[in-house]
Amino acid sequence: MERANVYFTNMRTKMNDNLQQKLARLIKKAGIGDIDFDKKYAAIKIHFGEPGNLAYLRPNYARTVADVVKELGGKPFLTDCNTLYVGGRKNALDHIESAYINGFTPYTTGCHILIGDGLKGTDDVLVPVEGGEYVKEAKIGRAIMDADVFISLSHFKGHECTGFGGALKNIGMGCGSRAGKMEMHSAGKPHVNQELCIGCGRCAKICAHDAPKITDRKASIDHSKCVGCGRCIGVCPQDAVLPASDESNDILNKKIAEYTKAVIDGRPSFHISLVVDVSPYCDCHAENDAAVVPDVGMFASFDPVALDRACADAVNRQPVIANTVLSEHDHTGHDHFSAISPATNWEVGLEHAEKIGLGTQDYELIEVD
Repeated sequence: MERANVYFTNMRTKMNDNLQQKLARLIKKAGIGDIDFDKKYAAIKIHFGEPGNLAYLRPNYARTVADVVKELGGKPFLTDCNTLYVGGRKNALDHIESAYINGFTPYTTGCHILIGDGLKGTDDVLVPVEGGEYVKEAKIGRAIMDADVFISLSHFKGHECTGFGGALKNIGMGCGSRAGKMEMHSAGKPHVNQELCIGCGRCAKICAHDAPKITDRKASIDHSKCVGCGRCIGVCPQDAVLPASDESNDILNKKIAEYTKAVIDGRPSFHISLVVDVSPYCDCHAENDAAVVPDVGMFASFDPVALDRACADAVNRQPVIANTVLSEHDHTGHDHFSAISPATNWEVGLEHAEKIGLGTQDYELIEVD
């Protein structure tokens, strides 16, 4: 595979030249205009931030990308899929409300929000993964797969399970439906918290395999019948049906790469990452710890693997900020991510992505003023 071009601009500005203008120049220089957007639906995949977290990308950046897409004749919308865990984004209504609270509205971003996997996180489609070793058919939010063009707009930061969260994490995990997220996180099957269960039977009604049983007004799941689709998780009104979370971090990273391939295979895609507010953990937390390194800049590429590698390299070249999680570690090496989350090996995901033909880690960094 040929070396990939990754375009970069720093966070410095001059009089009459702001960061939104720099972002627009960056993505145009990186070639977003080579995509045919004319009357095409363009999904812009972004993380809206869990309420309470303030490290997520500002909606101004989403507005810039949406405006460029519209300038090129496209019909953009912002999207994400519902979360597997309990929080402010577990169903479409709460998810959109959380997005609004964090400033993402049609008025601030210039486009609408569509939650990719529907009201309860069960509206997905099965997408084949060519060359997949762990996933043969990924469960991807239907609205995301309905789009003609796919754009990822990622906040690059640390992550406790994958080392860092960048383009692959934003796409692979973020575009999986609730069942898809369970598949990535788990080699097992869901179970029921009996204390929370009210015996409503919704899990039994949605199951095609007769796995949930209601006994004495409490549900239980027969794992000999359960196929692990996770639909019972989405319909439970009490969040009593819980996923297993027993997959190793290495396999989780590989599954994320395979889900990413499912999302972008066969249609135009473009990828943007902002290495700012580099918090040590995911934006899915309802809080954020202090940024561990200085802001670096904005990156863009057609290759999400090269993009993640370039961003990771850039972060690892940065000095450690005092009074942060990273400064509290006995850290003298050049791998900031492993210092924060030593149980992870973030390079596994990139290596697997390269192996299945998703992209290359070999890149040329091209600076844009």
